[in-house]
Amino acid sequence: MGRANAKAERTAPDATLALNRRAGFDYEIIERFETGVVLTGSEVKSIRDGRVSLTEAYAQVERGEMWLLGAHIAEYVLAHRRNHEPMRRRKLLMHRREIDKLAQAVARGGLTLIPLRVYLKGPKIKLEIGLCRGKQVHDKREQVKERESKREMDRAFRDRR
Repeated sequence: MGRANAKAERTAPDATLALNRRAGFDYEIIERFETGVVLTGSEVKSIRDGRVSLTEAYAQVERGEMWLLGAHIAEYVLAHRRNHEPMRRRKLLMHRREIDKLAQAVARGGLTLIPLRVYLKGPKIKLEIGLCRGKQVHDKREQVKERESKREMDRAFRDRR
């Protein structure tokens, strides 16, 4: 029964299909953008099954076009010979102004484009990418300390009641 509910959640409109949890810890997200993705039929079916990983993925601007690199979409078992290559480059669809803006931001240095999540928007599969700055080790430690202190404060308030 739990499996059926999980599948229903993934096929619901505006459902998140995959999340890059590591991005929030490793990067400071400056701005978020919604993109479309050019996919084959077997990739769509595999993504809807939740068989996608964004952990090592990044986006790159090449010759005025946006590309998704390093994303792993597992092969769809029932596709046979018409299956896709799991680690292939995938074109991202954005407005020209947005692509130019992101290309300039990355060229200035210190910023990168990281996919944050894959989700449904109606019948379409969308990708949210973030313009990010890498965090230093001390920033990560500081974030962990803040999270732990907040947890302790919440626990103390709960115990007091």
